[in-house]
Amino acid sequence: MTHDVAALRARIPALEEGTAYFDGPGGTQTPREIGDAIAEALCAPLSNRGTGAASQRNAERHVEQFRTAGADLLGSDPRGVVHGRSATALTYDLARALAATWQPGDEVVVTSLDHDSNVRPWVQAAERVGAVIRWWELDPATGELPLAALREVVGERTRLVAMTGASNLLGTIPDVVGAAEITHDAGALLHVDAVHLAAHRLVDREALGADSLVCSPYKFLGPHCGVLAADPALLDELHPDKMLPSTDEVPERFELGTLPYELLAGVTATVDLIAGLAPGDAPTRRARLRASWEAVHEHEHRLHRLLEDSLVELPRVRVLSRAPERTPTSYLVVDGVPGDEVSRGLLERGVLAPAGHFYAYEAWRRLGLEPDVGVRVGLAPYTSDEDVHRLVEALGALGR
Repeated sequence: MTHDVAALRARIPALEEGTAYFDGPGGTQTPREIGDAIAEALCAPLSNRGTGAASQRNAERHVEQFRTAGADLLGSDPRGVVHGRSATALTYDLARALAATWQPGDEVVVTSLDHDSNVRPWVQAAERVGAVIRWWELDPATGELPLAALREVVGERTRLVAMTGASNLLGTIPDVVGAAEITHDAGALLHVDAVHLAAHRLVDREALGADSLVCSPYKFLGPHCGVLAADPALLDELHPDKMLPSTDEVPERFELGTLPYELLAGVTATVDLIAGLAPGDAPTRRARLRASWEAVHEHEHRLHRLLEDSLVELPRVRVLSRAPERTPTSYLVVDGVPGDEVSRGLLERGVLAPAGHFYAYEAWRRLGLEPDVGVRVGLAPYTSDEDVHRLVEALGALGR
């Protein structure tokens, strides 16, 4: 199945302005249908959840559909799908809840490849209870997380390993399944930051071996919020702070206050839109999602190969993303030109590719880039051949 990028672009009003957007790892542009779904939910009869009035039933329906859509998207159980303001907020909430089960001297493993939202919550939670942080270090030469390095830091006191499903800075896709085996053999839990991975691949929490993972719908055409997918049995064991009268049911005990029903409807609409990118007769939404992501992956992989093959021809451009297994994300520098200046020069030519460390602070430091920053180029399902050609031409002009 071939991904019809022109058809998708026609559904995204922001692209009419003409900018070539390569900032997808920070957030994608949004199809019109998603905004319509949010507006329709917000403006229809809407009340607190219940079964009496139509407004109450609408709220209940949005919650149920969100959980089912999240489960289909992430290969998980609807009973373990939790809404959050952001993936960062959800990770902090989970870290606090899990830390209540830790003892002084317990160990938590974090990586130097991750976005800081999957580092600092665990570091801070561990510090509060006297747990020890162990670092699973990336290989700066390859941008990879060697499993051998994980084996060196996992032991009998390990309670949790927190790792990325894909680096938002370098695009590296580490071996999550292998890490899960090592982690579970030690009797520990595995938490995965799937924010960047879920924007490019079909995620399967259960197949990956992750006890929990998070993603951000706005990284794959949807609204600004976060989703946690966890084993319901794990959530049953955790008791976060909550108001006394509020329900203690899972997953509701992890969602404080009234849910933003319109955003839930937006997430469901996003999952449905993605599932329809590769039309076919697959019998389930999960199967349609698989077909769509395979078509999108083929499109993005082709463009990414075109991009990086073209960049090789530019003598002053160096791509720092080197792992053989990557998302269509490249972190690059133009020798002799500060990253911020490169980004500004690209924008003057109608190309948005920001510079920075993008909160992947530990990875950025280990790449030895201080105090300068590189430029991150991220492809999205709506990226076109013309976008790539415009980017390459702009980089070539800046590097002359």
